[in-house]
Amino acid sequence: MDTTGPDQAGLLEVDIHDLSREGVGIARHQGQVILVPQTVPGDRVRIRPEGLRRRQLQGRVEAILQPSAQRRRPPCILSDHCGGCSLQAMQDTAQQAWKQTMVQETLRRLAAIEPPLRPLLSAEESLGYRNRAIIPLERLDDGRLRAGFYRRGSHRIVNMNHCPVLDPRLDALIAPLKADLEASDWPVDRHGRGLRHLALRIGQRSGELLITLIASSADLPGLESLATSWMQRWPALVGVCLNLQPEPTNVLMGPETRCIAGRAWLEEPFAGLRFRIGSDTFFQVHAPQAERLLPSLREACGDPQGRLIDAYGGIGTFGLPLAAAGWGVDVVEQHPSSLDLARSNAAGNGLEGRVRFHQGSVADHLEALLNGTDPVGAVLVDPPRRGLDPAVLQTLLRHPSPRLAYLSCDPATLARDLRLLTGLQGYRLRWVQPVDFFPNTTHVECLAALERS
Repeated sequence: MDTTGPDQAGLLEVDIHDLSREGVGIARHQGQVILVPQTVPGDRVRIRPEGLRRRQLQGRVEAILQPSAQRRRPPCILSDHCGGCSLQAMQDTAQQAWKQTMVQETLRRLAAIEPPLRPLLSAEESLGYRNRAIIPLERLDDGRLRAGFYRRGSHRIVNMNHCPVLDPRLDALIAPLKADLEASDWPVDRHGRGLRHLALRIGQRSGELLITLIASSADLPGLESLATSWMQRWPALVGVCLNLQPEPTNVLMGPETRCIAGRAWLEEPFAGLRFRIGSDTFFQVHAPQAERLLPSLREACGDPQGRLIDAYGGIGTFGLPLAAAGWGVDVVEQHPSSLDLARSNAAGNGLEGRVRFHQGSVADHLEALLNGTDPVGAVLVDPPRRGLDPAVLQTLLRHPSPRLAYLSCDPATLARDLRLLTGLQGYRLRWVQPVDFFPNTTHVECLAALERS
């Protein structure tokens, strides 16, 4: 539906008909797209046009004239400001329907394919699910400490004491840790000297907790004493760590992590195995959803025949359950501490005879593994958000395995890579399984199952 014309104050009445990939409402006026934050599809709103931002016309809501049937009261009081969760004003079922459609349309538009898309695996719990948080910190001129996520579209911190998407046991740590860090005389600057971020992690089933401070240097007098007091205060806390990130970069964690008290890892049951998870290593933030994806992953890889290459293998989150299902697995991982934990996890679960480990980039190891003496039956790739490196794509096309399972955290980069992988003499796309690892956000994971043409 089109808009009404501007009134004397320059305001417009518009209907919100969709969301951008960032969760911003989309309206139209005289053929022009207008992005309207804090709206949901079905809203009719009065907006004030605010000019161009990143070459897109923006509008600010002045009034919600008719709320959408999809709208609800956000469960977080900071939802209008914090950029962490952009879909909190949408009902859960509406979020899930939007994600399903968004994946389908992204694959159609960018991959030029009609995706064989399965129904979204929705999460049973849309709040209290995150098992990890990395929270930016800053100290104001008057000494007060701010801790919180960034305001939408900026690098300004929205100060918080609670976050409803965090596991409640992590959420309960935020306020007391802020108070202790504020009472210290340490400098706090997320772009410069001193403390930068507070990282929290929990084993959702084991209940074990890790606290990690991210700082530019180890010059934090009294840290050992404070860490000891935290260990005494919270019996579930198994370790306090310090990660050193001296570079002024958007990469949050640096290459060195020191254990200040306790141990640098927690233990957690997952997929019938027991995993050690480090303070600085990757693990899925919604573990129950990752477990729900495993049957689809086993289906995508097929029956164990030959070896399986687990590229971007991390601590063995998916590779080790596949080894337990009968595969011989080659884990490729660039991060040394992640690979050390993968070795430990394989040994701790009696799987060391089924798993081989390769430290380095996937681009450096993949071709040799595909051309090795042991036949490869399947490849699992779980790349970062930017998708597959061009060299990895070319290797997969030159030496296609019978099965390829591609787990992606970004439908757009997945679509780009699928277009190349399913091109002439490439792979055939069997199906795509979207899964909601991040309720209340626009993020959605997808598992694509491919086979050699």
